[in-house]
Amino acid sequence: MPKLSIVVPCYNEEEAIPLFYPAVEKVVKQMPVKIEYWFVNDGSSDGTLTEMRKLHVQDPERVHYVSFSRNFGKEAGLYAGLQAATGDYVVVMDADLQDPPEYLPEMYKDISTGEYDCVGMRRTDRKGEAKFKSFLSDQFYNVINKISDTKIVSGARDYRMMTRQMVDAVLSLTEYNRFSKGIFNWVGFKTKYLPYKNVERVAGTTDWSTWKLFKYAIDGITDFSEAPLAIATWVGGFTAFISVIGMIVVIVRKIIEPTSSAFGWASMVCVILFLGGIQLLCLGIIGRYIGRIYMQTKKRPIYIIKEKK
Repeated sequence: MPKLSIVVPCYNEEEAIPLFYPAVEKVVKQMPVKIEYWFVNDGSSDGTLTEMRKLHVQDPERVHYVSFSRNFGKEAGLYAGLQAATGDYVVVMDADLQDPPEYLPEMYKDISTGEYDCVGMRRTDRKGEAKFKSFLSDQFYNVINKISDTKIVSGARDYRMMTRQMVDAVLSLTEYNRFSKGIFNWVGFKTKYLPYKNVERVAGTTDWSTWKLFKYAIDGITDFSEAPLAIATWVGGFTAFISVIGMIVVIVRKIIEPTSSAFGWASMVCVILFLGGIQLLCLGIIGRYIGRIYMQTKKRPIYIIKEKK
């Protein structure tokens, strides 16, 4: 009988874990697979680790957990869970039940045929989510799919079931700055997406503020596209061209009207501020990429484990 590993990255999910485990158990008992759970505590400040310990004591053969020394982020938690998983198939889920467990049998049915290497879930709506956050999310998918060779399906979740071969391919990418949505697509393999309507979390509150999602989107763009660097180059070139045109206009005007004065200090200040702003923008874009190179060359571990059962 094949083994299915369920990877659950958690951050402050003390209220959700006691609801998540029985909900998933109710579904997987009907599936022809052996089950193992890998909960990853990403430096939670509440009783998340305590709840994981309780589940491990309750079912030590199947329920396991990894606890970090501090908060390293969801990407690190996901990576640690994939490394720990030993199943023939691995599924990634959120503890808040926004990833409906009732789809697990259908996902397994599709992937076990051998036709697909991955079966993922894709939200068809964002009911219950703030409109502004939904708008920014939609725009992110539009932008990254235009400027990156790695296409990301709009509404796709990390909730997906993968074969061991695909999981090993994902783990082979040891980059420090990780953007899993892009990595899952970059490694290739045949993927099928199942549509479903958005489900609100059963307990607790999300840690993903609009600002954190924006930063995550920037990480995704810089990880999978060099377009910002190209934009900086073109903006710099265009600005230099406009500056040359401006100088020619000033010289020609002085020749035609010798008595005319310069355009004035206010115009000069505006030009200086404009050029300075463009330079800082381009330096910021370049610095973003250099910073990521700097962190990668340090070769720091993606996470540090404090406790593992």
